[in-house]
Amino acid sequence: MRIPFPTRKLYLAEYLRKLSGTLGVTLVFLASPYSLPAVAQDVAPKSETDVNALGLLEQLRDADAGEAAKIAKQIKRNWARSGSASADLLFKRGRDALGANKPKVAFEHLTALTDHAPDFAEGWHMRASALYQQELYGPALEDLERALTLSPQHFDAIQGLGAIFEQLGDRKRAYEVYEQVLAIHPHHTTVLEAMERLEADVKGPAL
Repeated sequence: MRIPFPTRKLYLAEYLRKLSGTLGVTLVFLASPYSLPAVAQDVAPKSETDVNALGLLEQLRDADAGEAAKIAKQIKRNWARSGSASADLLFKRGRDALGANKPKVAFEHLTALTDHAPDFAEGWHMRASALYQQELYGPALEDLERALTLSPQHFDAIQGLGAIFEQLGDRKRAYEVYEQVLAIHPHHTTVLEAMERLEADVKGPAL
């Protein structure tokens, strides 16, 4: 049964309040503006992969559009490496199911993955995508919270927050979240397109 829109917003609010601890901000949903964390904050790397990703993130902020696309792909490849052959297999199965538009199947694989490798941020992010495709926005937010706890500069996870705000019709807050993505990845094509789509509603028509 589809949850009525207002109820979904209230349900989502509880998860958004929980995000305040994860993101280091005070968030009052549907009441006042908020900001996401300083995206350039130092994060202690856990592995060689984390060290490489942090170095690439620094390059990403200063790259031109063409170079940024290549760097972003490398960052995502790093994020997709769990360090475990069995976890990588579950991740691939989940990602392939998402690509085949089978979010329920993807969710099963990705749940097995997050059970097996709870410290693998990309597993939580990918499972959030499976939930989002099923319009289960509250649980998707909870998974994004886990992903951002593990990987605070995960620009696609932050984009996911903005996408959920868009789905709930909160275009202003979606725009603000997308701005935070651009502070990390200034040439994020999907976010730039979303901001262009939202700009007239958020800032008013151009004079």
